[in-house]
Amino acid sequence: MTLPVPSLPELLPTGPARFLGWSMIADPLVAGALARAGFDAVLLDQQHGSYDYRSCCAAITEVALAGKSTLVRVPVGDFAMVSRMLDAGAAGIVAPMINTVADAEALAASAKFPPVGQRSWGPDRAMWLSGLRDSSAYLAEANGRALTIAMCETEGAIADLQAILAVPGIDGVLVGPADLSIALSKGTAFDPLGAAVSSALAEIARKTRAAGKIPCAFAPSPARAREMVGMGYQLVSVEYDAMTIVNAFARVLREADPSRVG
Repeated sequence: MTLPVPSLPELLPTGPARFLGWSMIADPLVAGALARAGFDAVLLDQQHGSYDYRSCCAAITEVALAGKSTLVRVPVGDFAMVSRMLDAGAAGIVAPMINTVADAEALAASAKFPPVGQRSWGPDRAMWLSGLRDSSAYLAEANGRALTIAMCETEGAIADLQAILAVPGIDGVLVGPADLSIALSKGTAFDPLGAAVSSALAEIARKTRAAGKIPCAFAPSPARAREMVGMGYQLVSVEYDAMTIVNAFARVLREADPSRVG
């Protein structure tokens, strides 16, 4: 057992880029495998994955046993889940579709204790995982430990990016290139590797770093992850668990029977 786990602000934003294991499959063993594989942190996806509160609690514990921290991507607009997952020991929250300053303020309010936000007290598991068993000690560090990441993936979010980044309690942004490509094309194209998306990614990273916040991104491949690191992103995913598993099974099957394709 390697507890307590480090807070993500201890790894970010200084130093080399860090890599994020992205988990859609709501099984603590899968999340733990990502942590033991060497990813610096693991994201549990409630928005498009199969995680819920109970499975996240189990996965947070499994990842902590591997000495790593966990982020949770909550469903769109589910700010009540933000404080629940932080209480459960998540090191941070990723919130999708934060398109306005008002959205960012609502996110920060749910993730941070006063005077920054309005998070309610109840962090029993979080205190245990952090090693801060004294309530006053945890309260003094909690706002700095809880990484609060707003997703930037729409035209509105890009237009308001600097104002969103200026909201107290917002620690950075995470870009989803797929939704970004749909937004930039006004719903006419799915092209997350295209030139328009790459240009927007570079500009988002630049503005986020200039604001002293943490730029994060989803990458669908190792090659794209390297490109994003080159753009200045400091926390980057590499594929996601279901995608990697399917690709791995397809590869070994093709090696066994070269006549198979797809």
